Parts: sequence; C-alpha cells; structure tokens
Amino acid sequence: MTLSYLVTHSGGFHADELLSSVILTRLFPEARIIRSRNVEWTTPAADRIIYDVGGQYDPAAGIFDHHQRGAPVREDGRPYSSFGLVWKHYGSDYLAALGVPEAHVAAVHTSFDAKFVLPVDLTDNGALDLSVAGELAGLTLPALLETLKPVFDAKDPDADDGAFHAALSIARSFVEAGIAAQDAKLRAEGLVLKAIDETGEGRVLELPTGMPFRAAIVKAKADQLLFVVHPRENDWCLTGIRRSDEGFELRADLPASWAGLTGHDLELVCGVEGATFCHKGLFVAAAKTREAALAMAQIAVEQALA
Repeated sequence: MTLSYLVTHSGGFHADELLSSVILTRLFPEARIIRSRNVEWTTPAADRIIYDVGGQYDPAAGIFDHHQRGAPVREDGRPYSSFGLVWKHYGSDYLAALGVPEAHVAAVHTSFDAKFVLPVDLTDNGALDLSVAGELAGLTLPALLETLKPVFDAKDPDADDGAFHAALSIARSFVEAGIAAQDAKLRAEGLVLKAIDETGEGRVLELPTGMPFRAAIVKAKADQLLFVVHPRENDWCLTGIRRSDEGFELRADLPASWAGLTGHDLELVCGVEGATFCHKGLFVAAAKTREAALAMAQIAVEQALA
C-alpha cells in the first residue's frame, strides 16, 4: 500500500514534530499530514507514519513516539524526541534526496545530529533548559518556532493547523540551510587541506575564496598558521584563526595600531599601499589587491612573533 498519511498530534506544536515533518514531507511528498490524537489515526497501519503521538516506538510499524515509559534513548543515555527518532531512521535518505553526495552522507548525518537534532531532542524532553542561553534563550530555534503558534484566544478553529503548515516552510529553510552548511564544510575541507600542504611551514594560508577553514586547519595540525588570506568579490580579506570553536580568542591578533583604521589612515600606519580596512576587534582586515593583503599578513606575522 502506498504511504498516504503522516500522522502527528493536533493542538499546539513544538519543534520536534515540526522538524520531523520537514524530513518526512521531503521523502513522502504525496502523503497528507494528519494532525490528530484520535486512535483511528494514531494506530499503526501500512498507509502511514506516526510520530510524536501514539505511545509507541516501533520503526517496523512506522510509529515514532517518545512520551511513553521505556522510550528509546541514545547510546549515552540522552533522550530522543520524535525528531531524533525520525532522523535516526530517515535522515540518510533525506540527505540523499537533498542531493548530498553519497561520500558525505554519513559524515553530514552525524554532524547534523550532534549540532542540530540533539539540542532539539534535549530541549523537548526537558533535559536542556533554554535558559542556559541567557538573553538569547528566546532566539533559539525551538523557542522561535513556538512563537509561530497562534495566540491563545485565536477564534479560527483551524488556527493551529494553519500555523503549523505556515511554520513548516520556515522550519524547512532552517533544516536545509543547516545541512547545506555541513556539506559545504566537507567540500571546503579538501580545498583547505590542499592549500595547507602547499603552504608548508608558512604562517599565512592563502585560499582561493572565502570558505570554512578552521576545522581543516585543526585536522591537519597546522599549528604554525596564524592568518588566512583570500579574495572576495572586489577586494582581498585577511583574517585571524580562532583558537577554538567557542569564543573569539585568536591564535594571533592583527597589529593593535591598525584597529579601526580605514583607507589612507591605515596605509600610513601599516605602510602598505592598498590597505583599506581593519576591524577595531583586530580579527579581520581588507586590502585592494592580493599583494597588499599578503604584505599586511606578513607584517602581522612579524609583530605577532616579536
């Protein structure tokens, strides 16, 4: 029997079933979303996938709930939400449907699970309190998606379903952008590793364009590198390398005397014709030409090592 229905619960929605719907509607575009708690719909059948409702976890029967006693947990004991369960069983197929190269599917599946899916799972189960984000708590993805629910006194009886479907397209954009970013990092890694090999023991890494580079630098154990130079649309960029994924501390700052300067003022201070800008935070600068950017990079290296 053809899969005809994607069944989740009615009423207010949360990030987990909304994001599960993103995955499932891509794989089963002809299936109709049914939002119901009626046993007629939440009972497993060959024509449906049921998620975040139904009180069972049985992949063979097509039901993926996590609210029941004995609900599944990850190998490390952390709980799944319906999103994590759907991702576990359908994520690889979803990535293939999005056009992620076969060679990247396993790595993207793992990284997206850790960076995107797991936080949603933990939040939905109360194992992660959004308050840890401080003033940004209301701007986390689960919180933002819930702001798309109708207000409590909305009069339209179809308000919840209408809001769910409107939110679905927004949630889809976040999922697809997140996956595209993870896949892009893998594509960039090969280019960065090649550039590192060509650089040898040099302190400045030149790349053919702007791209994610820190992970590849760490993977290559290129601890000698201090700065990265690459072309942009109309100029060249010189940037520092962060010490870790968290925080903004760099392996080396740009020269303090350059901070906040632009144009002729920067040229006078750094002594490089074509220097155009240096951020006051000393993590990025710009120049008109490759030669100027590399000259600035060399000065920055000399001062960092002095």
